[in-house]
Amino acid sequence: MHELSIANSIVEIATAAAKRQQAAHVNTVYLRLGPLSGVVSDALRFSYEIVCEGTPLAGSNLVIEELPVVVHCAACEAQRTVDSIQYLRCPMCGAPTPEVVQGRELEVTALEIV
Repeated sequence: MHELSIANSIVEIATAAAKRQQAAHVNTVYLRLGPLSGVVSDALRFSYEIVCEGTPLAGSNLVIEELPVVVHCAACEAQRTVDSIQYLRCPMCGAPTPEVVQGRELEVTALEIV
């Protein structure tokens, strides 16, 4: 379960940011997560709670924005959201779409600190 090490990294990032801001506590961590990141959001939430114990993030919330996979279709010359990550084809014309525009994200986007 690599979500535990990812949760640990998130806590390290947030703790360092809180120290730079001279904050005593982090209330919320906002995260963008794409399905191609290989991270299971429920496992990450579970791991996050465990890793936060005894840190300035204890009791904080992890808010995950789950993003769809968006590809660029060269045939349509447009960005399209695919229906399945196993089927990277344009949902409009059916052309193969190897250019992934969105869906790999694993980003801490904001912190709510006190």
